[in-house]
Amino acid sequence: MTATPPQSDSPLVPGAHHPVRLALRDTLTLVGLPLVAALALPVAFAGGGTRRWFGGRAESQRADAQAAKDAAAAAFYELDTAQRDLRISIETIMAVDDSPAARRAVSDFDALGRRIDEASGRYIEAVDAHDLDRDDLEASVAAHARTELTKAKDGLTGVKRDLDRFGDSLGPLLGKAETQLARLAPAVERARQGLLAASNALDGVRGSGLTADDLAARLAALAPELTKLNQGAGQHGVPETLERAERVAREAEAVRVEAERLPERAAEIDHRLVSLRTRAQALTTRAGQVEPVLSELRRRFTAACWQDLQHVPEQAAQNVAQAERKLREARAARDEQRWPDATALLSTVRALLNTTDESVSAARDRLERLNAVQKDPQQEIDRTRFAIRDAQRLAMTGRTTPEPRHARPLDDSVSRLDRAIAGLEGRHPDYWHFLTETEAVRQSVARVVAQIREDRGSAAP
Repeated sequence: MTATPPQSDSPLVPGAHHPVRLALRDTLTLVGLPLVAALALPVAFAGGGTRRWFGGRAESQRADAQAAKDAAAAAFYELDTAQRDLRISIETIMAVDDSPAARRAVSDFDALGRRIDEASGRYIEAVDAHDLDRDDLEASVAAHARTELTKAKDGLTGVKRDLDRFGDSLGPLLGKAETQLARLAPAVERARQGLLAASNALDGVRGSGLTADDLAARLAALAPELTKLNQGAGQHGVPETLERAERVAREAEAVRVEAERLPERAAEIDHRLVSLRTRAQALTTRAGQVEPVLSELRRRFTAACWQDLQHVPEQAAQNVAQAERKLREARAARDEQRWPDATALLSTVRALLNTTDESVSAARDRLERLNAVQKDPQQEIDRTRFAIRDAQRLAMTGRTTPEPRHARPLDDSVSRLDRAIAGLEGRHPDYWHFLTETEAVRQSVARVVAQIREDRGSAAP
């Protein structure tokens, strides 16, 4: 049979007639506690982590200490976050900049790091030293905990303030470093693309039948540089990698330009070979005409008028022969596609032919000038006198007397011209000496004029 539970006659507590419950009710009634508080006591004594009740002052001190602990934790978190962020900035600067200013920034950051460790250590010690969750926490202990935690928070805040100021001072260094880092990837990519373009241009040239061995060697020399670029700035450093990328890009671009121009360069060399050979042949013909000119000079004028031209026919023949030898060497270099050698040889040929042209022309020009002055020396005299008088007027402009350093060379020029004119008298005048003297007088006068203008130009406000 099923036992029927006993019925309670109490309207407040089920089973209140139980002996234990009746005894507890009688006891609480004797001490005068309210019945609601009495009903709560079994929970308070049941354990389960519930704090003891100490009254308003103890709980207030506990709350203040907990608030100080929370504030210190927030300061610790903010400092830790700021340090982590600033460490990234320092590492960015270290990766790019090795200047004294950058090294000093790293040293200053390390010093701040030691201060941060000290402040963080004091905070952790303060937290570990005070258990604010203890049931029997006394008001004085809570107040002391609040003081220690507040002090730790202030220390963390002070270091954080110095850390922020230090971070602000890194602006120029960090900006420079970030600029270089921003340039790094595009620079490396330009170098790679430049090498690819140079390689493609070289392939195109070879396809046209030109070997371009020197360009191929220059391009092959850049392969180790490309390997270092692919290894990255982490291994070789940002400044070095940036400089290497820019250098590789420049050299690859030079190879590409020369490769694309190579067909045009070959055609230009071919044209110069033909042109210079034709010019050498023409100079051979002209050099043969110098001897008749010299014969006329010897017959009509004094030795001083032509003796410096005696070597022209022989020297012209030697120069032309040397030029023809260099032309043959240039042709061989072109056939072997030694473009720098071919270009240098052609430059030598041109210099030889220019010298020969000048000496051959000098004989004919000498005869023409001597003929003109023999026929009418007055034209040369008037031309020189005009230059002297023009300079004298300039020297007197704005002055009552000329400066001695201007007047003296002009007076000497007048005397020199007079002596040259006097040299034309006699049976066999030296017309070439007369022409060289008048030319020298005009050059001297021109130097005085330039000096006067320079002096007045520098004196002008």
